[in-house]
Amino acid sequence: MTKHIVLHGAESTGKSTLAPRLALRLGGLVVPEYGRTYAEANGTEFDEIDLLAIFDGHRASTAAALAQAPDWLVSDTDPLMTQAWAIMLLGRRLPEIDLWDDTADLYLVPAMDLPWQEDGTRLFGSDLARRQFMDTAIGELDRRGLRWAWVEGEGDDRIASAFAAIQAAGLA
Repeated sequence: MTKHIVLHGAESTGKSTLAPRLALRLGGLVVPEYGRTYAEANGTEFDEIDLLAIFDGHRASTAAALAQAPDWLVSDTDPLMTQAWAIMLLGRRLPEIDLWDDTADLYLVPAMDLPWQEDGTRLFGSDLARRQFMDTAIGELDRRGLRWAWVEGEGDDRIASAFAAIQAAGLA
């Protein structure tokens, strides 16, 4: 049975760097951040239709990866982050995402201990907006009672923190 880890949290916290490094260490597959791919192709003026397309993209990418029956799957975000985007951008939850229940075994939340880096797809760069986005993202995990842990540090320390959290959760 595949063990599924999701990287979750505010923008510019190193999720996309951490995902392949963690998957390599675990011997698993990576599901890239679908929202980034979508934003690069369509821009960042998201409305409900865009967010639901991202939701569908996350689900399809994850299903394709799970079809390969890996021991480990590391997702660079999932639909719960899309719900956080809906709350931040639209001021409301999307019922379709609230009904989604294919959550991961563990959510790793990289701390905001890395400097903000603009990449053309990020929207919440001020300290206040970044904190609000992180609080919203964590709120999605807490609302569902999901297991999650902080990941801290830079470089190898960040991967060690992630692996320690996975071990502490009894998954490795």
